[in-house]
Amino acid sequence: MKFTETPLQGAFIIDLEPNRDERGFFARTFCAREFAQHGLESAVVQCNLSANLKAGTLRGMHFQQPPVSEAKLVRCVRGAIHDVVVDLRPQSDTYRRHLAVELSAENRRALFVPSLFAHGFQTLTDDAEIEYQMSEFHAPDGAGGFRYDDPAFAICWPLPISVISPQDLAWPPFS
Repeated sequence: MKFTETPLQGAFIIDLEPNRDERGFFARTFCAREFAQHGLESAVVQCNLSANLKAGTLRGMHFQQPPVSEAKLVRCVRGAIHDVVVDLRPQSDTYRRHLAVELSAENRRALFVPSLFAHGFQTLTDDAEIEYQMSEFHAPDGAGGFRYDDPAFAICWPLPISVISPQDLAWPPFS
């Protein structure tokens, strides 16, 4: 795996390093030892899959509050998404800054999202599926979020919103 640090400290883009032959290729998508060597949370206690039928679907912006904050490894395994993270760590030099990365089945790229970051995505294709590896168990009481169009962050989404949940529309402004 190739780890590329992003401008948001602790967030990494992770690319595969495939071993190719006449059959195709084989590549490692996760290794606790390599994650630990880069200072990244390597515990995986839960894996989730998000299936999205229509391009333009938006999910976010979500985070888990302490003591159940979670790190996650996000990968698009079908289709493509515009994946966005926001640093919510008040002591961080990149507090309230965001980063957007295209994740797709074609580029096979993953994004490591540290604890205390908000996360959301918009599907760029129909039938997009996103796989998550989580460092904490699902804890509904710790769930938080803010609206996808919160002016505090000025996130630019590439497509008009086609589908969004009532909960995601109801999140309060961050501030």
